Amino acid sequence: MDDETKISIITRLRTAGCVFAEDEARLFFSEAQSPAEFATMVERRINGLPLEHILGWAEFCGIRIAVDPGVFVPRRRTEFLVHQAAALVTRGAIVVDLCCGTGAVGSALAVAMEGIELYAADIDPAAVRCARRNVTSVEGHVYEGDLYEPLPATLRGRVNVLVANAPYVPTEAIVLLPQEARIHEARVALDGGRTGLTSSGGWRLRQHSGLHRAVIWLLRLASDRHC
Repeated sequence: MDDETKISIITRLRTAGCVFAEDEARLFFSEAQSPAEFATMVERRINGLPLEHILGWAEFCGIRIAVDPGVFVPRRRTEFLVHQAAALVTRGAIVVDLCCGTGAVGSALAVAMEGIELYAADIDPAAVRCARRNVTSVEGHVYEGDLYEPLPATLRGRVNVLVANAPYVPTEAIVLLPQEARIHEARVALDGGRTGLTSSGGWRLRQHSGLHRAVIWLLRLASDRHC
């Protein structure tokens, strides 16, 4: 590809709102198997599709996480949750990742601390399918259902650490989200109800868990809950 073409593509990406246009163009070039696929990637990005949905993966805590179309894209700022959990997890610990999405948080924890027993769950079937690709690669288990409901009864009273990147955006604020999230990510992964705290505030998480009286809870929230 000649320099003039590269500049033209980068300009188009930047005009479409891609802040890191140069980096994205390089990623498309390295991932595309043909000029036609490269052109398709660029057009899809210009049309507003999330970068990670186009590539099929996201970098998270230094590893590649598979990301399927329509599934919540793991945010880099959520890596803070992983770092906090990693400081608490010990070898052999039982870790539960609720509202797991792609399973990024649990997978990153399993890579950071080998030997943990990982269980993940999500209510969205598409997310569960995606999470199984990631979580089973680190010998974890993924279940489909609402919060604790699908988890094995044998976990009751045994969980050491629970992490959750639950929906936290108030319903009426969904319209304020960037197009990438608002249109291309599952509503169930974003909508936190009237206050944005229906799940992630911990009220439902705490009420019926019975997981362990000393379980360590780590929940991701946002100061404005609109991102």
